[in-house]
Amino acid sequence: MHRVLVVDDEPQILRALVISLKARQYEVDTAPDGATALRLARDRHPDAVILDLGLPDMDGTEVIARLRGWTRTPIIVLSARHTSDEKVQALDAGADDYVTKPFGMDELLARLRAAVRRAEPAAAEEDSVVHTAGFTVDLAARKIQREGRDVRLTPTEWHLLEVLIRHSGRLVSQKQLLQEVWGPAYRTETNYLRVYMAQLRRKLETDPAHPRHFVTEPGMGYRFER
Repeated sequence: MHRVLVVDDEPQILRALVISLKARQYEVDTAPDGATALRLARDRHPDAVILDLGLPDMDGTEVIARLRGWTRTPIIVLSARHTSDEKVQALDAGADDYVTKPFGMDELLARLRAAVRRAEPAAAEEDSVVHTAGFTVDLAARKIQREGRDVRLTPTEWHLLEVLIRHSGRLVSQKQLLQEVWGPAYRTETNYLRVYMAQLRRKLETDPAHPRHFVTEPGMGYRFER
């Protein structure tokens, strides 16, 4: 039995989806806002997420980006936004599929089945808690502890850290980091990376001058090592 997290602030849509999903033997959790969705995703580990973009506390694309910091769970956007730019933005943030409202229930359920089926071969889900010799990162809760104390990161530092951890042990090019963290217009701004990598090392490395976890590959990019 698969578990689905449905995120929407419209009670009628939530109710209709819960009835339809339960009738087809899905277990269902619901969230009316982004903060609740992120908490439930962390605590309940759904097999798929159906997500509205127009949430009361944050934009759905932010929810997608934060989920993608630690999980590959399929995300199907269900939204009244129908312009191509908005669809591209959601897909670039990490959504797997996009269904516009009003929608046909049979089509949505078919897309859900396909998304879950595609995800099953890669069922070994990444752990949202990353342990290193010097610090611990809880990506879902967005918390870091070093030597028993909380470490505060800026939103940009978090985003950079999430991208590096998602590719743990592999080289991430400067261009890819700049595009994922700052956007396509910043793909040549390598000075941004130098500044923010220095800040991450200062906050998390035991010896920032000789980093163990945030490794530079000169002229190419960076690599996160546990």
